[in-house]
Order: sequence, then C-alpha cells, then structure tokens
Amino acid sequence: MAKFDAVVFDMDGLMFNTEEVYWDVASELLRRRGLVFTQELNAAIMGRPPQPCFETIIRWHNLNERWEDLAAESESLFLQLVENRLEPMPGLFPLLQALEQAGIPKAVCTSSRRRVLEKLLGAFDLEPRFMFTLTAEDVSRGKPDPEIYLKAAERFGISPKRMMVLEDSPAGCTAGHAAGAFVVAVPNVNSSGMDFSCADLVIPSLADEKLYRALGLPQPQEA
Repeated sequence: MAKFDAVVFDMDGLMFNTEEVYWDVASELLRRRGLVFTQELNAAIMGRPPQPCFETIIRWHNLNERWEDLAAESESLFLQLVENRLEPMPGLFPLLQALEQAGIPKAVCTSSRRRVLEKLLGAFDLEPRFMFTLTAEDVSRGKPDPEIYLKAAERFGISPKRMMVLEDSPAGCTAGHAAGAFVVAVPNVNSSGMDFSCADLVIPSLADEKLYRALGLPQPQEA
C-alpha cells in the first residue's frame, strides 16, 4: 500500500536537465553586460520565481535595469537554447509509470512561468499525465515560501503530511518542508553540495531505490 496520497514534482532540474540550460542562459545574459555568472549567484537564485530571481541579479551586480526586462530576455534565450538540449532526468518516466500504476495522483509545482512549463511538458506530452500544474503566476509568494505546496495539498484535498514533494533546490525543499510535506531532495549538477538539511530524504536520482521504498512501491526493473 502506498505511503502517500499524492506526489508533487518540481520541474526545472528535477524532471528535466534545464538547470544546465539556465546556467548558460544566465551566463549569456551577464556576458552581454560585461559580467560573469558565478556559482554563488546561482545558489542565491536557484529554485526561486522570476521576480526575486532577477531582483537578486540586479542587486548583486548593481544593474540599472527592470527585472521584467531581464526576465523577458532570459526567457527568450532559454526557449532558444532548450529546443535541442531538453532531456528528461534519469528515472523520470519509470517513476511516472509506477505512480500511475499505483493510482497515486501527481502534480507539478514550478517557479517557472506557465509558458515555460507548457513548452517543457509539451515536448514529451506530459501535461495530461498530471492532475494539475501550478506555476509562478499561480502564487503571490514564491519558493521558499510554502504557498505553492499548500495550494497543491488543497487542490488534492489532502493534508500536506500525506503529500511527497520532489525537489532539486534548497529553496524548493524549504518550501515543501514549511508546508508540512515529506520532502525528497534530488540534487542536480548545479545544486549538488548545497544545504538540503531540511529534506526528509536526499537521493542521487529519481531512479533511486530509497525513493520507491519511501513511497511503498515496487521499483520498476527499468528504473
């Protein structure tokens, strides 16, 4: 019997390899301004919604620009770069199949905008496989605030304690933990080494046997 009533997926860096693309986007964005994107700045903005993300970049480099303009330029760059580089993270599809076979509903809660979510999920026809999706436009306070995960639990009609949250960033894990969910951290190449102390479980990939054990599900052979 499954141990959770629902599972919520973050998107960037958790479902897809987009954190690698976002690194190149941010690097190009700052290169155009004679600046360098660093791991320290990356850690400060990872997992956060557009406005606080770009406001942080502006403060970090004392830029005289509007966050909306940086966000629009970044999104345009991202959609260009991701076209030929988008890949699912290891273990994603077997996990989705295992959850569907067990009848466990799923959702996506991302700090990205809906236009980006539709582009990425649409590339693999994944949106119909989720009960619902929540994006940066659906909340007033983005991660690490728990609002998006509290809304998800409400949409599922369950207590947050009965919900598993899968995240790749400290900001996302903090949001899930503050909401009262069971949080699984799956660090990617850019978030590896960051502080995931608030997570209930830290694993190297979505194919990890400890994830299936936590869910109370048999692990697919192909995972």
